Amino acid sequence: MKIAVTFDKGNIFQHFGHTKQFKLYETENDEITGFKIVDTLGSGHGSLAGFLADNDVDVLICGGIGGGAQDALAQAGIKVFGGVQGSADRAVISFLNKTLNYNPDIKCDHHEHGEHHTCGENGCHHD
Repeated sequence: MKIAVTFDKGNIFQHFGHTKQFKLYETENDEITGFKIVDTLGSGHGSLAGFLADNDVDVLICGGIGGGAQDALAQAGIKVFGGVQGSADRAVISFLNKTLNYNPDIKCDHHEHGEHHTCGENGCHHD
């Protein structure tokens, strides 16, 4: 299984659509067997799902994520675990141990918010 995490300086980046890097983890038998950090090369909301699909990702762990991105990821067969904070490595280990604390109802849609908003608990921030 391949797991992608929105990545920034070791932690989970909190706004999927503005992600500049993903940390991609290769796993087997519930253990991490390898990883690499990949740049999104400026991909935005619309093309990040395709970027992850092209990298054969099965699972995405992230902070805030909008409904449109969730739909695109679902159509690509990628399971989303949003509303996650903290260390990317610890989140993947928790996921593999089936103890990941995530929010299945996470939504971050800037079109539904004013200019200044916060999505979820310390989710995506926009000032």
